[in-house]
Amino acid sequence: MKLVTAIIKPFKLDEAREALNGLGVNGMTTTEVKGYGRQKGHSEIYRGAEYVVAFLPKVKIDVVVPEDMAKQVAETIMRVARTGTIGDGKIFVCPIERVLRIRTGETDREAL
Repeated sequence: MKLVTAIIKPFKLDEAREALNGLGVNGMTTTEVKGYGRQKGHSEIYRGAEYVVAFLPKVKIDVVVPEDMAKQVAETIMRVARTGTIGDGKIFVCPIERVLRIRTGETDREAL
């Protein structure tokens, strides 16, 4: 099994969710996060004063999938989240040793 973690622009979340549902991904966890990379934030003017916004809002998606689906899931997220501008995000793929479903005690692939 693999954990696919994607950091994307917030307005791309619904499109990513729909695309993953189309692949048969049954669940995901999302978190509102802030960060910066090459984008380095930006400046805003509020009531005449300039403020530097160093951390920009992003959405983090975590999906655990069978190993044979990980590449397809990552490529799908990349396709739908890409705007072609700086700050589109990153995708990380990591191995998962074990999954347990608390309610039933199912493990690994059955627990997904």
